[in-house]
Amino acid sequence: MTFEKAWIEYDYNPFIVFDADRKIISLNKEAQYLTAHASIKEIYELVQTYASHTYGFKTSIIDLNFGSFKFYAITVGYNDENQIGIKLYKVPTKKFTSMQEHGEMLNIYALLDLCISVAATRCDAKFVKEFDPTLPDIRIKIDSFTKLLDKIYQSYATKDSITTKLSLVTGEYIRYNDKKYPIFAITIKARFRDASMQKTIEENALKSNCAITMENEATIITSALVSS
Repeated sequence: MTFEKAWIEYDYNPFIVFDADRKIISLNKEAQYLTAHASIKEIYELVQTYASHTYGFKTSIIDLNFGSFKFYAITVGYNDENQIGIKLYKVPTKKFTSMQEHGEMLNIYALLDLCISVAATRCDAKFVKEFDPTLPDIRIKIDSFTKLLDKIYQSYATKDSITTKLSLVTGEYIRYNDKKYPIFAITIKARFRDASMQKTIEENALKSNCAITMENEATIITSALVSS
């Protein structure tokens, strides 16, 4: 996989390319999640509606909702009749205005594996992991962050599958004390969430200096990627 293809593959925004017969040629991992909530027909109708009348790329600001997915814009582009692509831009979960450079350095993969192992002892769900393999060690408040993950998994106590996705939020960053920090996201998806645990989850997110977005079928944690 080339660098450019890897960049698209791990982009936080869905990206899909169709051929002339309206069949998907390629799609990134985020688009695979999207197609579980939106039909291929619905997405291609967006392509037809918002494509430029001549060859090229066109970005449109529109409000879209597909299940737990919320978007504020799309870009449709094509250079010939053989293929056409669409990128959908997720609504930001939170605008960070400050951050705290504290916590302990740790391997985020090891922490997630530990929390998933603990959660697996409490329910019969199948746990699926979709991890971006390129993230470095991250500075995190371990106690509150571990409690945050544990409470989220408890809220999804189900017999169905629970998917945990770790990714870098491409194109977004936090600026603090004249420094720019990337943002990473942990998305936990399942079919049911116990809403009574929302307040506890939000409190632990605040203590962990994380932004949290909670839907019936997805909980998304976003935070600064501080690697030093």
